[in-house]
Amino acid sequence: MPHTNHLIRTDDFTKEEIEQLLSDAKHFSDGRFERILQDKLIITLFFENSTRTRSSFEVAAKRLGAEMVHLDVAKSSTKKGETLVDTAMNLDAMLPDAIIVRHKDAGVPKILSKHTNASIVNAGDGAHAHPSQALLDLFTLKEHFKDVQGKKIAIVGDIKNSRVANSNIELLSRFGMEVILVAPPQFMPKTSLKNTHYIKEIIDEVDAIMSLRTQTERHSSQSYASLKDYASDFCITEELVGDRDIILLHPGPVHRNIDISDAMLDDPRCKVLQQVQNGVHVRMAILKKLIHDR
Repeated sequence: MPHTNHLIRTDDFTKEEIEQLLSDAKHFSDGRFERILQDKLIITLFFENSTRTRSSFEVAAKRLGAEMVHLDVAKSSTKKGETLVDTAMNLDAMLPDAIIVRHKDAGVPKILSKHTNASIVNAGDGAHAHPSQALLDLFTLKEHFKDVQGKKIAIVGDIKNSRVANSNIELLSRFGMEVILVAPPQFMPKTSLKNTHYIKEIIDEVDAIMSLRTQTERHSSQSYASLKDYASDFCITEELVGDRDIILLHPGPVHRNIDISDAMLDDPRCKVLQQVQNGVHVRMAILKKLIHDR
């Protein structure tokens, strides 16, 4: 009996379930998969734009043989006064096996999960959670380090507004990694984790860096004077990393020379494209778990 049939937050799955999920992802990454979701229906409900996450789930679903239906909600009946619950119940009446949801407000996938028989997968809600991203990040780290226990990772950037950071802090800590937060004061949440405003302070002790996307659409008044100022303090550059044995992650899309320099994006220590590849395999494993294994 699964712990839960939705993936709203990373802690919806037990450690054992996640180990199994990563093992399935590894299996898929070797090109071994059958069309185990033939005749299954998956609906994507994206109230917020997303090219990467949406296409990653779509490729994952199609590789396993599922049918995908996209709802372009920006143009749909939610604009006509239909509530979220109405939308959920109407979609559920079509008997989908899973609904993949992204919304600018925290808590929306949770609300929908109370009104559907379908499995809800949270593809990002507000500044709350982005569990599939954290799972693919953990997979990428485990592929590189084999054992992540005791490894240190710096999460750098706008942590306060980042659902990716929230999900990773929970998940990576649970798997024994030490998470260090690096951010300007206005982007640092209240935290009991080790934290600093200066990346140079911790560069010698970390094994990995996760740079976050500068979310220009979510800031205005509280932002940096300019992205250039931000970059001078927080951009991950060759000068900063030097010849240290550190790997670099980023959830994408990368703001070049603001989040990460061009040179570091081309560096073999940068795992950004590997994350994209792993994202498909991990999302295949998530869909297998929620739809096939239940």
